[in-house]
This record gives sequence, structure tokens and C-alpha cells, in this order.
Amino acid sequence: MRIILNLDHFISFNPGNKFICILITGFLICSTKSYSQAEILRGGMDRFKQLSNAGRGGGGGDSLKRRDRNEDSITVRFRYLDSTRYYSVDSSISDYTRRFPIPATNIFLGNTGNASKSILFSPLLRPGWDPGFHAFDIYKWEVEKGRFFNTTRPYSELAYQLAGKGEQIIELMHTQNIKPNWNFLLKYRLINSPGYFNNQKTNHNNYLVTNMYETVNRRYRNYFVMLGNRLQSGENGGIKNTEDLKDPDYKDRYLIPTNIGGDPDFTRNFFDTDVGSGNRYYDFTILIRQQYDLGKKDSLVTDSTVVPLFYPRLRFEHTFTFAKYRYEFRDFVGDSIYYKDYYGFTANTPIDTVLVKDQWREYTNDFSIYQFPDAKNLQQFIKIGAAIQNLQLRAPSKSNYYNVYGHAEYRNKTRNQKWDFVANGKLYFTGLNFGDYSAYASLQRATGKKVPGYVQIGFENVNRTPSFIFNTRSDFYRVTQANNFKNENTTHLFASLFQPSLRLRLSGDYYLLTNYTYIVNYRQAQQFSSLFNVLRVALEKTISLGEGFYWHADIYFQQKIGSAPVNIPQIFTRNRVGYEGRFGLKNLNIAMGIEGRYHTPYKADGYSPVLGQFFYQDSIRISNRPDIAAYLHFRVRSFKAYFRIENINTVEFNDGGLDFTKNNLAASGYPYPGFMLRFGVYWSFVN
Repeated sequence: MRIILNLDHFISFNPGNKFICILITGFLICSTKSYSQAEILRGGMDRFKQLSNAGRGGGGGDSLKRRDRNEDSITVRFRYLDSTRYYSVDSSISDYTRRFPIPATNIFLGNTGNASKSILFSPLLRPGWDPGFHAFDIYKWEVEKGRFFNTTRPYSELAYQLAGKGEQIIELMHTQNIKPNWNFLLKYRLINSPGYFNNQKTNHNNYLVTNMYETVNRRYRNYFVMLGNRLQSGENGGIKNTEDLKDPDYKDRYLIPTNIGGDPDFTRNFFDTDVGSGNRYYDFTILIRQQYDLGKKDSLVTDSTVVPLFYPRLRFEHTFTFAKYRYEFRDFVGDSIYYKDYYGFTANTPIDTVLVKDQWREYTNDFSIYQFPDAKNLQQFIKIGAAIQNLQLRAPSKSNYYNVYGHAEYRNKTRNQKWDFVANGKLYFTGLNFGDYSAYASLQRATGKKVPGYVQIGFENVNRTPSFIFNTRSDFYRVTQANNFKNENTTHLFASLFQPSLRLRLSGDYYLLTNYTYIVNYRQAQQFSSLFNVLRVALEKTISLGEGFYWHADIYFQQKIGSAPVNIPQIFTRNRVGYEGRFGLKNLNIAMGIEGRYHTPYKADGYSPVLGQFFYQDSIRISNRPDIAAYLHFRVRSFKAYFRIENINTVEFNDGGLDFTKNNLAASGYPYPGFMLRFGVYWSFVN
């Protein structure tokens, strides 16, 4: 394949962007020997079905296949570390949030890369040790989401996004089979955004390496993952006075005074990675998983090759994980009055230095045994295992901890693809998180061939130790008294119905919680011991308006039952109305229209910059206009482009003039940006 790119368009945005050109050039020269489709057939693995993908939030059934003179088809599929299914690559263009790091159901503190949380109620359902920092989780890559590809030819993806004030997002990915039984993947992403307001600059870097090797006799398998996240977000503590948003002297939002961060100079320098006062979270993980199978040999004979097959009956697995974590808040030009009032810091001089840090290391060895009742159905198995986890707290003081836990799992997706049952559990026998456990069960049933779809019901119960930031040994525990918090307990009941022919999805979630742990007044840790409930019902429906016009409507209803310290809007809705079609052109796909998001007024959580936590407040009510954006997305073969006009809702008419100064608020003191243009391109290459 021959590729010609005009890199001048990238350089023209910023001289520092020459770095992008170097990455792109190196990325596109990767190629190697190709292998036939028959050589890399996987015995016993079902092809990914569109229904399964839609039911699990996958990328959609639009798989990437391209014809050439060498093969009948090119197939790119991938799977996750703990998944038994292969997924196809998503090539849809109607929903921009599939390419954007911030989900449509999340709020964020005014700049891409700043702290974010779901506007939908979503408690942490994970037992065991947890450092407690989740305000930047949407920007992290996780081991569980690392993809292992199976390709007949080298496959690459390149994405570049540009928005107002010099915001840039670069994402690169390359994968190929070195041999029919050996695949590797390299992936990198950069999010760099100076922001519209003072001291909210972000600079996030993520990288991922995966490697999957399988012996020719198919008995031994090795998975390798190396992953790193370097998240840096400036913190300004919010603007001092929201009335400044109405002041014509502050049309340049960067001039509005903020609570912390000083007065740094605004810069769009791509290589300037210093975010100033703010949070810096770093993590690095290496995972090595080895599997050895006992079972029965077989083979598949085609016209030109003999493909060896192997049907396992018993599998032995060992997983070793090493990880480092560092969570740090830093302010070298600190306002002593602000930190004294909100966090209890004392200072003898007007200018202070604030440094708060937790640092960890983790070593885990996990041993498991699988048993496959049906040798020809790898999606039915029983798994039993145990793990030893060693933890080292290296800052602010040194302490050693450990956990010993067991886990079990049963999965069964029947060979007729009608039933899909999953049940798993984990119990901590001893150690730092003694008594923690989780239990999960889900049953899914396909509704039929004529009217494809599924119905699902499930149950989940988690008993967990409160996150470590609620422990006095954490440097982020900023209160004088020690609290003896009990284990949190959450029960989650859920059900859903999906009918693709009706373009309809209905779902319901019901939570019962006790010993809910939370933060108030920027730093005070508290626990709500009484039982309370939260109900959420969701409707997702696509309505055809005729002649290629569609209305995508998502409506969420939430209701808290009881006086629990939880802030959620009762209704949140997202709607997209526009045209989706080809305009009669074979290789062109277009999606264009208007997108709106709205939530009913509610007392939104505040945000504590030092702790990096959203906290409960019961005094300030947020009432926003609907967020309005116009979009034009199109795809030509494997090339996709996105053009968006965002925050149209900020328009305001003043003295006969037109301004975009009616900013919505994500939280008290944290406005969203005004009028913004966003442009992105996305290529996928099969070499």
C-alpha cells in the first residue's frame, strides 16, 4: 500500500509539532511478512457476533475488512486479557465520544484532562486494596483493557485532534503478527491542553505494549503487558468569583482570578510539559501470564494447508504483576490563607510550599486452574485460583502489607449462542483487606433469530475496605482525628433488554449501600452507616425521521431513596438529531447534525484539588443551559474526520453584540469553556 501525507498541515499549527511528524513517519514504515488467513485460524474460538458486541459496549458490528490482490479478505480482530471472545474494530462515525477520552455521561472541570466524574451514580465495586484516586481514571489505560490482536497483515491506527487554545490529542497504534502464533502491539497517546482558564493545563501520556505468543502445538501461551500512565493536571481551586464570568473585562477567561496556582504565563508550546501547581499521578505496570494446557490434539485440513488444532480440557495459569504508583499534589507558590482555611495547613509567611504524596509498589502472584467441560467450547469453563499480593507504602512513611485471597469463576456461552452465563467471586482470607469479598452473577438470553436481541439480568455484591486515602497512614488524610471506618457494602441488581431491530435498549440498575464513605468540606472523611438505595433507569432509542435522518435519544432517570450524602441529577439526557448516509456515493459515509446534553438542576459535588477528590456539599445548586454542539463527521474508506462546533449554548447578546460568555458550570467555581471548534482525523492502515 502506498501512502502520501502532507505533513505541512501538522507543522503549521505549532513549530513544536514537528515531534508529531517524527512519530507518524516512524509509525507508518512498520511492515513485515504477511501470513495467510488459514495459518492463524484459532481452533474452538467463535467469530465475534454483532449482538454480543452491542450487548457489552463493544465497538459495533462494522468490522474492518479490505480486499486486495493477495487475499480474499483482511481480518483484524482482538481480544482482552480476560476475555474469551474476539472483537472486531469499530469503524462507526456517528458518536464522537467513541474517539474522545471523556465519556458523554461525565462532567469535567473545564479542560480536557482535568478531573472528571460520571454524572450517573456509579459507586466503586472493587474489593481489596485501593489507593483511592479516581478523578482521572477516564484518562488512564488499564491492563484489563489492553488489546491482543490477531492479524493477517500489519495494522496501524493514527489519530490527531486539535481544539481551541492549542488543545492536542495524538494517538498511535501498531500491531502485527511476527509469526502466525506471535503478535505484538505498540500504542501511545498524548493529551496536551493549556485550557481556557488560569492554571488548568493538562499533559497526559499513556503507553502500552502487549505481546501474545503461543507454541505451535498450542499447549503453551504467554501474555505480556507493559503499561504506563503519566497524568499531570494543573489545579486552580476554581475561580474566586463566578460573577467575573459576566464582567466584560474578563472576556479572555484566562484573566479571571483563581484560588491557587499563581499567575503563570499562558503558553501553547507543545514541549512545555510543566503544569505548575496541581496533581501528578504516575503508574507503571508489568504483567506476565503463562498458561499450559492438557487436552486433545486435532487438525483442520484445507486445500493448501494443515492447521493444527488443540482442544484443552485442563489449564494451568500463573500471572505475575509488578506495579508502581505515585500520587502527588504540588504547589510551590501556595497561598497560605487558602490552604489554612480549607486544609488546616499553617504557615508563617505569605508564600508557602505544599507537597502531599503517596507512593506504592505492588507485587502479585496469582495461580489458577481451569477445567473445560466441553473441549470444543472454550467459552465454557470453571476456574479456581489463589493469589498473594505484597504491598509497599514507600511515602510518606515506609510500611509493608500483604493480602491473600482466593477467586473462582464459571462461564458458559452455549454453542448455539443462545445462553450466556457468568458467575465469579473473590474472598480475602487474610491481610490488609481481610474480609473483603465480591460476588457477581449474570444471565443473558438471546431473544431469537428473526428478532435478534438479548435480555439480561444480574446480581452483584461487594464488601470492601474504604480506599487508603481514608487511612491515617496516607499523606492525603488531612484531618486530626482518626476514624474507625467499617467496610462498605454495596448490592447491585441490574437488568437490560436490547432489540437491534427496534433500535432500542432498556436498562435498570438498583443499588443498596451501607457504610458509604465520603468527603465533606474539602478534606473531612466521614461515613454514612445507614442503608440507602439508588435507582437508575435508562432508555436508549434511535428513531428514524425518514430520508436518512435519525434521532438518537438517551434518557436516564435517577432517584436517591433516603438522606444519603449523594448528589445526582434526577434526569440526564443526551440527544443527537441529524443525517446519516452516503449521499449516493459508494465509499462515503456522513453523519452530521446537532447534539444536546442536559441535566436537571442539582447540588453538584464540590472538588478538593489537594486530595484530587470530588466531595459532598449541600449548599450550592447548579442550574445549566443545555450543552449544544453541531457536528460533521465523515468516513472515506479507512479515513475518518470529525469537525465539531461546541458550547453553542454559551451565546449571549450584549448591547447589540454577540458574545459566548454564558458559561455552564461543572461544579461550584469550575465553569466549562465557551465557544470551541474541534477537529480530528483518524486513519487506519492495513499494510
